[in-house]
Amino acid sequence: MTDPYEVLGVSPGASDDEIKKAYRELAKKYHPDNYADSPLADVAEQKMKEVNEAYDEINRMRQKGKGTGSTSSSSSSGYGAGSSSSQYYSVRVYIQRNMITEAEQILDNVPSGNRSAEWYYLKGMCAYRRGWSDEANRYFQTACEMDPNNQEYRAALNNMNAQRSYNYGGYNTGGSMGNSSCGCCDICAAMMCYDCLCSCCRGSC
Repeated sequence: MTDPYEVLGVSPGASDDEIKKAYRELAKKYHPDNYADSPLADVAEQKMKEVNEAYDEINRMRQKGKGTGSTSSSSSSGYGAGSSSSQYYSVRVYIQRNMITEAEQILDNVPSGNRSAEWYYLKGMCAYRRGWSDEANRYFQTACEMDPNNQEYRAALNNMNAQRSYNYGGYNTGGSMGNSSCGCCDICAAMMCYDCLCSCCRGSC
């Protein structure tokens, strides 16, 4: 396996803040938006995947006490500031672009033991986009159980439950999803608004 520190361009003795800074610079450089109409899109996507994996591996090593360098700044200090949101950044981009197959490919490659609350939330978003409301609801519930204080996950579950009550309460007889486009827009809009808020705050993380 490629040295994760080498992928991020930092030394094994780098502090957590230095590693986070290096990751963000590379994530910005290889962001899919920069290569939307470029023949290098596939290359950039692969590079972004390598950067994500390297960042995650360093965090795992340090959390287990196997890495070196300062750990005064926790790599899992909460949503939007730690490895969780960074790990799934490209997944969120794919979901916002309705590229569900690509998003699911990344999620499904995550080992079962490493699946966080955000993983279940994003799997729920993918299921919702595919029209699988029951499956989406289960994923959202799991995400909330794992991280009950996360407002993003709670908002998605509340919207899901509200829609399900509407569909199953006799108001909508067109199937389990019925006219679900508005509900889907509500959930996705909430996700995008939350992303924007996190983006504004990340500079201070």
